[in-house]
Amino acid sequence: MSTYNRPPHPRKHPRKRQQLLFKDALATENGSIKTVESLRRHLQTAIEIEHSTIPTYLCALYSINANSNTFAYQTIQSVVMEEMLHMILAANILNAIGGHPAIDKPRFIPEYPTYLPHSDDAFLVPLQKFSKDTISIFLQIEKPAKRLAPPEADHYQTIGQFYHAIKHALRHLDHTTPGGIFTGDKKRQVSSEHYYGGGGKLIPVFSLDDAIEAINEIVGQGEGMNGSIIDPDHRLFGEEIEYAHYFRYNEIFLERRYLPTDSPQEPPSGPPVHIDWEDVLDMQPNPKMADYPQGSELWNKTYEFNRTYMTLLTNIHNACNGRPELLMSAVPIMYDLKYKALELMNTPIGNGKTAGPSFEYVKLD
Repeated sequence: MSTYNRPPHPRKHPRKRQQLLFKDALATENGSIKTVESLRRHLQTAIEIEHSTIPTYLCALYSINANSNTFAYQTIQSVVMEEMLHMILAANILNAIGGHPAIDKPRFIPEYPTYLPHSDDAFLVPLQKFSKDTISIFLQIEKPAKRLAPPEADHYQTIGQFYHAIKHALRHLDHTTPGGIFTGDKKRQVSSEHYYGGGGKLIPVFSLDDAIEAINEIVGQGEGMNGSIIDPDHRLFGEEIEYAHYFRYNEIFLERRYLPTDSPQEPPSGPPVHIDWEDVLDMQPNPKMADYPQGSELWNKTYEFNRTYMTLLTNIHNACNGRPELLMSAVPIMYDLKYKALELMNTPIGNGKTAGPSFEYVKLD
């Protein structure tokens, strides 16, 4: 069991009361979303959920030594690209119903270790190196919903249940609202011509059908659809078979590949995969700028990493708020983020540990 399944010390989460108050603002009845305004808030939460997974996945990815664990590296990298796609899809749905994605604000940035936003707080998501414990946490993040699990807008056990509640609300509110709820500015939609990477199908959202398709893309890539281990998007477009995130991570955890005919209830039965759990950079878990004296070399390196991180989020924020053409300029920022993270991860701090990226909010000039 992960060592991060215990509640953090209150002083580690100074915004905990603020987060609890925000949960109250998301109050729902019987796990469902009743108003368009509440739906907008939940779609903002969806963007936050997708984003909260990316720093933890990137820390594991960057800690893998070059030319080592190629299968694990490529697997995590592919999931990161899809999580970034999911952020944009959730923002497209929010824009389509007249909302305004908030991606560069202080409250948007998690304080790691963190719970998944507005979940049942069953486990904590840390920033830490690639390890079997880390992959076990990734499996908890991507865990498929149980069969017949109810929709759950707040305090969800699985991300799939959360999106199920959003899907129900989209259908209900669009059918019961005069003129429908898809009244947002169509120019705010991000489409494939603006997107800087792969990771699946980027769907502009102009209607209920588009929104449902976008949610199916998110859930299908994360946990699979209809009891399958396969990402249905790849099957639909005749591409090479690719498994949903949960099953890709389970291949790493169990060191064995799935076969397309394998059942999601059974372990993979394909060929073994070599995983070297020790050939990684030994990053100190959950680093903070406050760990170092202000103005010191490590503090400055961590600060510069966080400036680059905030520059990336600001770029995505602006792209999702009426300037979608800006998204292409995120590519060099992402490379810069990687190089700054690796510089930290190759800086010893004693006891065999290295520094690492902290993914904290800093104010840009």
